[in-house]
Amino acid sequence: MRVNFSIYVINLSMRVIFACAGTGGHVNPAIAIARIIQKNEKDSEFLFIGTKNGLENKLVKNAGFEIVHIRTGKLLRKLTLKNVKAIFDTYAGIGESIKILKDFKPDLVIGTGGYICGPVMLAAKKLEIPYMLHESNAYPGVSVKLLAKKAKYVMLGFEDAKKRLKRQDNLIYTGTPAKFNIDEFDSLKKDESKKEFNIEKINKKIVLVTCGSQGAKKINETVIQMVAKKRSKEYFIVLVTGEATYDSMRKELDELKIENESEYIKLEKFIFNMDKMYKACDMCITRAGAMTITELALAARPAILVPLPTAAENHQYYNAKVLENARAGKIIEQKDLTIDLLDNTINEIICNNDKLREMSANARKMAKLDVEEKIYNCIKQITIQDKKIIK
Repeated sequence: MRVNFSIYVINLSMRVIFACAGTGGHVNPAIAIARIIQKNEKDSEFLFIGTKNGLENKLVKNAGFEIVHIRTGKLLRKLTLKNVKAIFDTYAGIGESIKILKDFKPDLVIGTGGYICGPVMLAAKKLEIPYMLHESNAYPGVSVKLLAKKAKYVMLGFEDAKKRLKRQDNLIYTGTPAKFNIDEFDSLKKDESKKEFNIEKINKKIVLVTCGSQGAKKINETVIQMVAKKRSKEYFIVLVTGEATYDSMRKELDELKIENESEYIKLEKFIFNMDKMYKACDMCITRAGAMTITELALAARPAILVPLPTAAENHQYYNAKVLENARAGKIIEQKDLTIDLLDNTINEIICNNDKLREMSANARKMAKLDVEEKIYNCIKQITIQDKKIIK
């Protein structure tokens, strides 16, 4: 579909509701889109709708935005008591969403994934408020597939997602907004970034292992055992365990009593300045969430990708395939992950400077440079065309 991406001169404040829940992969793009609007229209107002116990509460509040809650449920493909409750909660969530939308009077509702999008977008449809979706993954989720038909636009993080959606005339390949851009990343200094994480004295190549805020027990344990048994002289590991598994991983590492441990590995609970961490490292071992793939491209970092095997519809595998097909990454499925395979794959990349440079260049080629502009202009096109306000 062709959309007029000319820059709009008139800046009008907007009122926008975001629906997102569950994972950082759903919540962080919503926060990033709010920042894009805020950057262009400073007086705009935002409200996030989430669940009571989801990760969205911490992320949205830390970003400085207000969040309210509704009920919703994950619908299963078979009739169970849990499914009956999920249906009840989803219908209740529609009613709660209608009340929230009437009170806030948004110009636009944006959904970025998760089952919460269902009741919120259905409420928007009932009240004739325009809504749009952002799908970060190469394989669209169930909510996006069901809601895409009536959306004004569906913004896509990967062009591959187009072939997996039925309606085509409202699909826009915008890319996924990240916490940093290429110019900001390229202006960072590697030595200064290493110093921030107290690894400035490490002269070996640095491999970053990071699997999101909760970590990944299987990957963490494999890396620790690999360091204990192999202790490659060619690379140094920064293992971001995630807050949930840090203590157990620290205990496991202590019990192994690795001589000169600080020459081989450093454990971190969580990294807030991921742009600086990417700058400090030479390659990564990661899951394959959409935001991670986006950041790897912006940072031009080769990666070994271990897709989350329990991800809905195996969407992380499809994300990882995009990077592997571009010859910027290698996939190791979790069922195949062993100490020897991981160590050999790391060495295959990191010990070959030509391969490392080639994969880095291939990763950078995947980076989309006009993400913010495309997203903002999609939003402006809707708000300029549709001025209906709820009475």
